[in-house]
Amino acid sequence: MKPDFDIGIIGGGPAGSSIAAYLAKAGVKCVVFERELFPRPHIGESLVPSSTRVFKELGFLDKMEEARFPRKYGAAWTANDDTKAYNHDWEGMRPDCHAMFRFEERAQVGVDKNYTYHVDRGKFDLLLLQHANELGATVYEGVKVTGVDFSSELPVVKFTMGRKEMGVSVRMVADASGRNTLLGNQLKLKIQDPVFDQYAIHSWFGGFDRGAAAKSNAELDYIHIHFLPISNSWIWQIPITDDITSIGVVTQKSNFAKSKKEREDFFWQSVDSRPRIAEALRKSTRIREFKAEGDYSYAMKQICGDRFVLLGDAARFVDPIFSTGVSIALNSSRFAQKDILGALERNDFSRASFKTFEDTIVLGTRNWYDFISVYYRLNVLFTYFVSDKRYRLDVLKLLQGDVYDEARPEVLEKMKAMVSEVEQNPKHIWHDLLGTLTSDAFVPQAS
Repeated sequence: MKPDFDIGIIGGGPAGSSIAAYLAKAGVKCVVFERELFPRPHIGESLVPSSTRVFKELGFLDKMEEARFPRKYGAAWTANDDTKAYNHDWEGMRPDCHAMFRFEERAQVGVDKNYTYHVDRGKFDLLLLQHANELGATVYEGVKVTGVDFSSELPVVKFTMGRKEMGVSVRMVADASGRNTLLGNQLKLKIQDPVFDQYAIHSWFGGFDRGAAAKSNAELDYIHIHFLPISNSWIWQIPITDDITSIGVVTQKSNFAKSKKEREDFFWQSVDSRPRIAEALRKSTRIREFKAEGDYSYAMKQICGDRFVLLGDAARFVDPIFSTGVSIALNSSRFAQKDILGALERNDFSRASFKTFEDTIVLGTRNWYDFISVYYRLNVLFTYFVSDKRYRLDVLKLLQGDVYDEARPEVLEKMKAMVSEVEQNPKHIWHDLLGTLTSDAFVPQAS
């Protein structure tokens, strides 16, 4: 039986568009079903440098440059200069209230630019989807996939068009449905993360002074992560255009109010805990409604199976503090396309055909997860390692998105060991700064 398409792709975001572009470029007949009509707003607006490899391989880098997205040369993390806000007696020691990186400090294989990008996701996602279409992928927007029927020899992707229910047969399915996790829900693979129950409230602001917490003009177009004295909470600051800045507050579910007004009040109360940022933000103009995101950390029991793979957010989503979302989506496509092309060539779509992809993504996302767990357990440890010349480039490697080539990065093992040391010593200067969100992450597991 001849299928309608070789590959059915659910979702037209960065994961879906990039896998479609890879496959179409290789001459594969593929179709993308996207339930929204692009452009549409979306969070995850700051990239990491490993994304550049994908853009180059897809012939998309020139379009990124033509779009004139703000260039992101580095990242900065700031804390309140008033250490009293952190309820800790520093005994003459002050925490490092500012840490930063420039990506050019470490050369990356396959990355020949010393910057990546901040993006308006509405514009960026549209450009990438159009690029996949130009390479030969069939794209349907405004078409909602309702499920996949795996009962026949060939999977059938089911969808609605108006009031009519339809379906197309494919040789295999790539689920890039994002946090809707279509196959994850249908196949009961989804596991809610028991640790990261973070929520976010965010908007765009015009005329915000990005120098409010910057140390120099060179940092004005960096992504900024501003620590808050509220436990496990932070503010993101991301340039969207010369004048527009995305500002979001991320906090634990227990801090997140139910009503719209209470959430907006919480946003401003959080910002007010950083007076310089608050003063600048109150002088700016909010140009979008506040939007809330919640319960967005989860995993899957497996990310591939017979005749399917899960890509990007459809496979895994963790707290976005290191701007990992789009990078994981793009790199999951980069790794998956090799196994998919091999499966097509052999006509073998068993789970074993996607083992290299699965092993690589599981390894990389575990490294991200461990990095984020260390960060939340002890914020000050992060700035300590950033400032130490022995570890700085190893930390930068992770922040650049190169997390897929080592099962146990040495710098992460050293961070974990130091967290354990602080946990076990109540007299340690950092002991009172231990966060509660990932308090169980470093407890030795029974064999």
